[in-house]
Order: sequence, then C-alpha cells, then structure tokens
Amino acid sequence: MAAVRSIPRDTRDILGEGLLWSARENALFWTDILGRKLWRMNLEGEQITHWDMPEAIGWIIERAAGGFVVGLQSGFYRLDLEPFRLELIGNPQPERPSNRLNDAKADVRGRIWAGSMPYADQPSTNWPASGALYCLDPSGAITRHDDGITIANGPAFSPDGTVMYHTDSRIGQVCKFAMNADGSLGPREPHLQFDTSKGAPDGMTCDREGGLWIAFYSGAKVARFHSDSRLDREIALPTPQITNVCFAGADLSRMFVTSAADGRPDDPLAGALFEVDCGAVGLLPHQFLG
Repeated sequence: MAAVRSIPRDTRDILGEGLLWSARENALFWTDILGRKLWRMNLEGEQITHWDMPEAIGWIIERAAGGFVVGLQSGFYRLDLEPFRLELIGNPQPERPSNRLNDAKADVRGRIWAGSMPYADQPSTNWPASGALYCLDPSGAITRHDDGITIANGPAFSPDGTVMYHTDSRIGQVCKFAMNADGSLGPREPHLQFDTSKGAPDGMTCDREGGLWIAFYSGAKVARFHSDSRLDREIALPTPQITNVCFAGADLSRMFVTSAADGRPDDPLAGALFEVDCGAVGLLPHQFLG
C-alpha cells in the first residue's frame, strides 16, 4: 500500500486545486478556489505562506519572464508576489458572467490551456453546460477551442507534447486531442469514461512514461492509466473529495494531492494537502511565454 502523508497545517482548503511545482522557487503552489487564497510551500522545511485573492482563483502557472499567470473568475491575470500586483490580460468569456476559470496548464509552445465552468450556488445537477476550453497565446490572443462543457478540468499533456487530455467532470469523461505540428488541436476524442457515482475525474497530470494520473472527486483516490486507457494502479486517500495531483521536487518524484473540505465539516482531513509515495516520476511543467 502506498504511503500517504497529510501535510501539517492549521487550516483546510474549502476547494483545494491548481497545483504547480516551481523549480525556480523550489516551492509548491496551490489554490483554494472558494477560499480565494493562493498557497505556497517551500519544499525545504515545508514553510507555508498564503496570499488572499480578490476573486475565486482556479490555478497558477509560471511565466518564463518572471512572475506568474493566474486564472481568476474574471479572466487571465499576470501576478507578481513581491510586491503583490495583479494585471488583467483578458477575459475569455465576458458574455458568460456566471462562469469562472477552473483548471489550466501550459503546453510545450508556452500557451495556456484553461477550462471554465459555472460559478453558481445551486446544486451541480442544475448547472448548465456553459463551460469551454480556451487558449491564451503568448501574444495575448485568447481563443475558444471547445464548448458545451459543464465542469472543465485537468488539462494534461503527453511527454512528447502531441496529446492533450481534458475532462468534463460532470459527465465523468476524459477526452483527448491531438496537438498538431502547427499548434492546432485535432478533434475531441473520448478517452476514458467513468461512473460519477463512484467518483468524478478531476485534476490530472502525466508522468515521464506517459501514464495519466487522475484525482477522483468523491472517489477518495488517485489512479494511473496507460496511454491506451488501461488502468494501471489506484492509490486510496483518507478523504473522498480529491481534486488535483502534481509531481514536485528536484527529481520530480514527490507527488502532492489537494482535496476539498466543502460540505464535510466533520471530516478532519477534508481540505488537506497530501504527499503520496506513488513510485513514478513526473514531467517538469511548461511555462507561459507571454
């Protein structure tokens, strides 16, 4: 059985998400979407700090030029932490004011692929399929590449950069897109289908061998799948609402997993950050080139 460790903290994330390993800072970043917080943990000593954000924050990605890009409810923002400064790049969905950005990653060309979803108070069974998949180019141009998604989640890229995986958690489906030589996407193809009553696929990442690791919300686990869709292994977590997964550390062999405390006031590990001994090695995340 894989070893699982809860990182000691004096708080829990309402909706932990958006994991990022920064080799530049030797630090792990993640977000609390509903708590409107950005978290940072130095891997040497595990000192944890946070910044309060003005809106729901879905994710954080490094800029090659320094600083970061973050996804807030109202769009893409450049972020500097010292001193703290936010600068709007653009809103991909001004005609959908009830949506927010939810999950994103940068690709090998330095573009950011980000999904959106409804930001609503009603039960998720009533959410409209108003989410979409957007691309932020280093030039600042924002384009929409897929639509009709309810809960967009988990962009992940194959090690050679030729495949992008993307999820609609609401329907339990992971799709894949070929990433063509000219940078365009091929058609959406179903890749994995899950029974959401047993856990919905959420955040994802690929390891160095091309295995796709998926966090399962309401499934209390992370699982690895071969590129041909075969299940390789599952690792149980001690709380059900598992949201995101990433590799970190100098050799990218340390796996970290976020979770959500939302709706689970009596679960002491809901909303915790976990480290998992998964026996795999990850990929260095790409940076935004804009």
